[in-house]
Amino acid sequence: MPRIFTVSDSVVIDAPPADVYAQVSDPTLMGRWSPENRGAVLRDAAGGTRVGTVFDGRNTRGPLSWTTRCTVTAADPGERFAFRVRAIGLRRPVLRGPIATWEYRFEAAEGGGTRVTETWTDDRRAWPDALAGVFDRIATRGHTFADFQRRNIRTTLANLKKALETPAG
Repeated sequence: MPRIFTVSDSVVIDAPPADVYAQVSDPTLMGRWSPENRGAVLRDAAGGTRVGTVFDGRNTRGPLSWTTRCTVTAADPGERFAFRVRAIGLRRPVLRGPIATWEYRFEAAEGGGTRVTETWTDDRRAWPDALAGVFDRIATRGHTFADFQRRNIRTTLANLKKALETPAG
């Protein structure tokens, strides 16, 4: 079976695109919604996120924990936010190379609210399919990364929707 390099899903959230963008474009908040991410530390905290901003994401999967180094590649308020994962390591990201790209698109939904589309792209293009398949099944306990990330995206979007549509208090 050929490797799937990109998966995505969408949800409509009852909030304006600018409000949803403001939450998603802050990597320190992602741990509130993601099943793996536990937040991030901005390496250049001056002025929020913009193209070129670097942050370290903290992640867990079962008993495993790791850190990724990411660079923001798109920061168009109310429209698009994206970042590229370019290094990984246990306590600090030391293994460099293309790993993945995450993208979020925001568009006004018919009838109100915002359609948020989250997309994961596997940037490990140089890996042979057989090697990637073995690694993926070990790292995800039996799944391809595409299948694994498809479920993670669904969970993240459902959690984001719930958080942004639930009144504070």
